[in-house]
Amino acid sequence: MTATPEVDDFTRPFWDAAAEGGLLIRRCGACGRAHHYPREFCPRCWSEDVTWERASGRATLYTWSVVHRNDLPPFGARVSYAAAVVDLAEGPRMMTEIVEYAEEGELRIGMELEATFRVEGDGGTAVPVFRPVRKP
Repeated sequence: MTATPEVDDFTRPFWDAAAEGGLLIRRCGACGRAHHYPREFCPRCWSEDVTWERASGRATLYTWSVVHRNDLPPFGARVSYAAAVVDLAEGPRMMTEIVEYAEEGELRIGMELEATFRVEGDGGTAVPVFRPVRKP
């Protein structure tokens, strides 16, 4: 078992962009709203006039939970980790993981985050995760 979803013809642009360090979302040409996870239709107005769009990679933390125990491979080897939902700057919410934080107390609702990518599985698929924005 891997932590990487299966790549198909429809989602291939998302995974190809991730391999190059980019995050894609879908935007509806009819209502103008962005959405994630990728779908072939708009989940708000049901239009099929949706296209891929490069996201900024900026987000804010909506909620999270630090997982201290997970018996499913490959997650057990990663404990503890912060499973999270983030609000992308473009509007949609995304399930993800928060990485590169010093301690659990550092995580705060509304904190600024930026996308980074972790390589997963035998095929080397890049998966988007988020880390706190470090202010100089």
